[in-house]
Amino acid sequence: MLAEALEYLAVRPDGLYVDATTGLGGHTAAIAERLTTGRVIALDRDAESLELARRNTEQFADRIRYQQARFSELRRALMGLGVERVDGLLADLGVSRYQLTEPERGFTLAASGPLDMRMDRTSGETAADVVNTTDERQLADLIYQLGEERRARRIARAIVRARPIRDTLHLARVVEEAAPRTGRLHPATQTFMALRRAVNREVEELNALLEAAPDAVAGGGRIVVITFMSLEDRQVKEAFRKLAQQGRARILTRHVLKPSEEEIESNPASRSAKLRAVEMK
Repeated sequence: MLAEALEYLAVRPDGLYVDATTGLGGHTAAIAERLTTGRVIALDRDAESLELARRNTEQFADRIRYQQARFSELRRALMGLGVERVDGLLADLGVSRYQLTEPERGFTLAASGPLDMRMDRTSGETAADVVNTTDERQLADLIYQLGEERRARRIARAIVRARPIRDTLHLARVVEEAAPRTGRLHPATQTFMALRRAVNREVEELNALLEAAPDAVAGGGRIVVITFMSLEDRQVKEAFRKLAQQGRARILTRHVLKPSEEEIESNPASRSAKLRAVEMK
């Protein structure tokens, strides 16, 4: 939803913007291309993705400031660059293509790799730690709440019985045997999603971003968020609703924006994307 994100961000040539989820740099480059004297601050918690983004956006390097930071470190990152307020912030909560296609990162269930799933591989527990040490009830709750997987208890029971879980393919196979395929998605998709969200504390980090962003964006500036899960979308919708009720922002997307049929056809991964935007007062 690049075109829609840029439309709602309303990039000014002399503005200052934050891409809070730089990934491989696609949105960052698109914002930078529209700037003259303006700048875009490219943030990502994944140092490896950020380095790839530097290379991919090299032609706009004079307009971009790169910084490794989690959502919860937004204010610190801006202060470190001497920035108090920006003219807009974009966050695309999809997992980057690099993370999904590199087996050693542990995000994909399509190839053998270590059960890592950390977006920042320098700290924190891995997915292997979670699946091999969490008790059955807690694991089931995690898979149900963070992955919205209705068969969570059955899956958690199978995981505990199969311990130690060795790698991504082992986990995918255990889940598939416990909860066979019922649709087009691999049956382990939601379990993998839940583990990724737990390992990276994605609920907490998104809440931190939604709390910090309104103070970081100047009046007239915009906050644009693209989500891919109903849980994330509810977080964003509720945060934006509160801002509007407090008189701090104007909701620009009264109805959630979804990708066009043309985009879904050319990019099936966009099917579940939802965009919401507000303008700060």
